[in-house]
Amino acid sequence: MTKRSIVQIDQDRCDGCGACVNACAEGAIQIVNGKAQLINEIYCDGLGACLGSCPKGAITIVEKEAQPFDEEANKKHLELIKIKEVPSCECLSFAKNHKLNNWPIQLKLISVNASFLKDAHLLIAADCTAFSCPNFHKEILKDKKLIIACPKLDDAKFYIEKLTEIFNLNNIKAITVLRMTVPCCAGLTWIIKEALNKSDKSISFEENIIDIDGTMKSY
Repeated sequence: MTKRSIVQIDQDRCDGCGACVNACAEGAIQIVNGKAQLINEIYCDGLGACLGSCPKGAITIVEKEAQPFDEEANKKHLELIKIKEVPSCECLSFAKNHKLNNWPIQLKLISVNASFLKDAHLLIAADCTAFSCPNFHKEILKDKKLIIACPKLDDAKFYIEKLTEIFNLNNIKAITVLRMTVPCCAGLTWIIKEALNKSDKSISFEENIIDIDGTMKSY
């Protein structure tokens, strides 16, 4: 790390209005649990374009030890949060007695810093699994946050980059992969493993496979 200029946000002053999010061309600031936060030091160039946007004066530029601004990483980050490519969708968490614990569930729609991802045990499931497994909600999904994707029909490269960022930005506790036994579905496991290899995290990983008759092969 080097000493450089970087944004600092006073959480006591911040009221979560989101004006700084729109003012930050690098996408370095996001609203997390009702407050603006610098989600990663490598996305902040320290130029302070967001300073005048805050009505509460919660944002300042400070000199401190921080990771250097990474232009290439920032480009990838911006690609992931473009509204045209990733439609906006309100992120919700539900009570523990609710069978579905979060919304949205489709990987393309989930914000990389959605609040329900923090400290989560993720169930990353192929789209077909919930329709094929009779115990999906009662047993498999229990106490997990759900992400669904299709390795055959969706953009694998995009998903690798997005999952890498999700793993890096959130303290994911464990990952359970659920896929069908058909060959194309094995791509989901490959996507997740590639993202794990590209991330700087070591996360517990388990793969479970469902046969086309609905039986679990390795759960």
